[in-house]
Amino acid sequence: MGKIIAIANQKGGVGKTTTSVNLAASLGVLEKKVLLIDADPQANASSGLGIDVENVAIGTYQILEHSNTPEEAVIQCSAPNVWIIPAHIDLVAIEIELVDKENREYMLREALESVKDDYDYILIDCAPSLGLLTLNALTAADSVVIPIQCEYFALEGLGKLLNTIKSVQKIHNSNLDIEGLLLTMFDSRLRLSNQVVEEVQKHFNDMVFKTIIQRNVKLSEAPSFGESIINFDATSKGASNYLSLAQEIIKKNSN
Repeated sequence: MGKIIAIANQKGGVGKTTTSVNLAASLGVLEKKVLLIDADPQANASSGLGIDVENVAIGTYQILEHSNTPEEAVIQCSAPNVWIIPAHIDLVAIEIELVDKENREYMLREALESVKDDYDYILIDCAPSLGLLTLNALTAADSVVIPIQCEYFALEGLGKLLNTIKSVQKIHNSNLDIEGLLLTMFDSRLRLSNQVVEEVQKHFNDMVFKTIIQRNVKLSEAPSFGESIINFDATSKGASNYLSLAQEIIKKNSN
């Protein structure tokens, strides 16, 4: 049975999509069957894996509307063992359209029932907000990965996200776990980066992944070629960091 992992943080620019795309590709290389769901109207995870988002006919929007099944939306990526349900800018409208629906927080969970057993991991790239889209992802997920950038305002807003997770656990999804906090954009030359790492590790101990994602030019370049870092430059620091994260997640879930 597949494990559903949401990758969430309401702050933008913390490495959510970079993590979603490259973790999916790394798990795929490690011979896990992966489905990536793009639940962000910006559709960067889709374009980052070479999908032409202008021509997406069936995607996350239709899945949440229950007008199409996940099986109809799935597209195979260039990354081995990775499939994606892409997003389109029309996903912006879903927050408004779901407002009046009964069980609106459960739309994604219900839709994924039919494919949950077909994959080892289902990753959900969440939008940078705590709106209905993210709420649907957290209600559908077994666990959540929270990327935190190693910069000055790193912990700002984290309390708000943890409170949202607590209320989702209480009201919608009592089985939701925190898979881990992931430190991203780390620059060992900066004293501030090192201070953020120390602070996060001191406050959250075992909740923090051992793997730290370092700043890497190749990681920034890969999406413009529509490729994961594994396809773009398998020898880069970014590829090695995300492979290490994938191994950490696999190990954690095999215990």
